Amino acid sequence: MIQRALINFDRKTKSFAWLLDPDQYHPAQAPRIAALAEELKIDFLFVGGSLVFHISDELIREIKKITRIPVILFPGSVNQVSNEADAILMLSLISGRNPEYLIGNHVIAAPFIRASDLEVIPTGYMLVDGGHPSAVQYMSNTVPIPHDKTDLAVATAMAGEMLGLKVIFMDGGSGAQIPVASDMIKGVHEAVDIPLIVGGGLRTPNDADRAYRAGADVIVVGNAVEEEPDKLRDIIAVRDQINT
Repeated sequence: MIQRALINFDRKTKSFAWLLDPDQYHPAQAPRIAALAEELKIDFLFVGGSLVFHISDELIREIKKITRIPVILFPGSVNQVSNEADAILMLSLISGRNPEYLIGNHVIAAPFIRASDLEVIPTGYMLVDGGHPSAVQYMSNTVPIPHDKTDLAVATAMAGEMLGLKVIFMDGGSGAQIPVASDMIKGVHEAVDIPLIVGGGLRTPNDADRAYRAGADVIVVGNAVEEEPDKLRDIIAVRDQINT
């Protein structure tokens, strides 16, 4: 049923993920969210974030009543795991040195995830400096990769792939002032053979175009469209143009 979520994380076509912060969306908004996602042919709905007080099972449940677009958990903590979703990005913060975010929280969550119906997507999460301290930086107590240190990002991504991770996710963090640099995206894309997700600071069609053409297989947009979801139309048009 949910195998397609992982299969679609490939390097043949460009994909788009809409990141939903459960603290910003009420279950009553689910019909509007799902209808817009269907209309725009959004590939994935990510749910979660660095500072989320709760994962709304009801929000996910109501979304899934309307759409078959895969709902994938993007958890910032063990409290953000829900069996209502289709899959979970099992994030290992490989850019940091905090053992709790490399393996510690995973040990706590593993029994529940194993007993759930969630498809597990082992993901190497790399926090990149987005121009100001981010929530994930504060919550994880880690230092992001400097914005101009492409060689460090490349080596980190290669190590993640060698450790068996299936996806690399480079993120400038929620509310990033500057997106991940094109040179860094290009360097990581060329260094690994696994799909590359890029998020943080992508606010305009130009940002999306630059990230896709540098090598991002999936881009993630969240904060930029929370108050103006119609912005999604212009950004997704970039995906469609490149895939044509």
